[in-house]
Amino acid sequence: MLPSSLQISIVTHRPDVALLRRTLDALRGAITAAQGAEVLRTVHLALIDNSEDPAIAARVTDLGRACFANAKVHVMYLNGHANIGYGAAHNLVLHGTGADYHLVLNPDAELAPDALVNAIRWMDAHGDVGALAPEVTGPGGERQYLCKRYPAVVDLLLRGYAPRWLQWPFARRLARYELRDIVDAQPARDAVGIPMLSGAFMLVRREAIDRSGGFDPGFFLYFEDFDWSRRLAAIMRNAYVPSVRIVHHGGGAAGKGLRHLRWFVASGIRFYRKHGWRWL
Repeated sequence: MLPSSLQISIVTHRPDVALLRRTLDALRGAITAAQGAEVLRTVHLALIDNSEDPAIAARVTDLGRACFANAKVHVMYLNGHANIGYGAAHNLVLHGTGADYHLVLNPDAELAPDALVNAIRWMDAHGDVGALAPEVTGPGGERQYLCKRYPAVVDLLLRGYAPRWLQWPFARRLARYELRDIVDAQPARDAVGIPMLSGAFMLVRREAIDRSGGFDPGFFLYFEDFDWSRRLAAIMRNAYVPSVRIVHHGGGAAGKGLRHLRWFVASGIRFYRKHGWRWL
């Protein structure tokens, strides 16, 4: 099989520069490994800064140039526009190169050295799958459960805002929502038919992108990945592949202040109006 082509997009907004450097360094290593294994040929990377601050955009550009100076990667930089939101910013390049695959990646996610080798090989071998989600751990090695089942409103409230003593009686319910029956399976196994993927890492096939249209720009922040997951699952199948590993440094909306809470609620309402309310 001929090597595949890959487009990658990373959207930043006032990023932690040290963390972004770790993300880009790990990405460069994963790309180099995939090119060395002849899994990938051309790779395009778009660094899209939503910060609305020329000084911040310049730092992102300088960092990208430094990290990929000697890599076989075509890098472009988009900035100077308004803060148009997470999904809308990715959409700026989602259809740009016609690459076989597109990777949506958070600026706080570090790829394992073999992540792209394993991901592209797996997708090449499973033509009925449109989008892939990885195994995710936190910076301390703790497992994170970013793939989900369709959320009921009570699941979101319990998981995001309830204290631990109130979550405890609902532990079995929350475990099911977080797909722990699949993610915690021993030995770890691939799972196809995952309802919801996380925008921290979404590797999507070109056919699935073209048929689904990408992110809905009506979601400024939060739920844009759940919405796209629903539409992708209606076209092809989503998969969780634990041999593809990342470290994710991000957190939920609850600890980010009132503005993020408002965005979360507004996006949640849009999601349920679009796909159907489920309270319990």
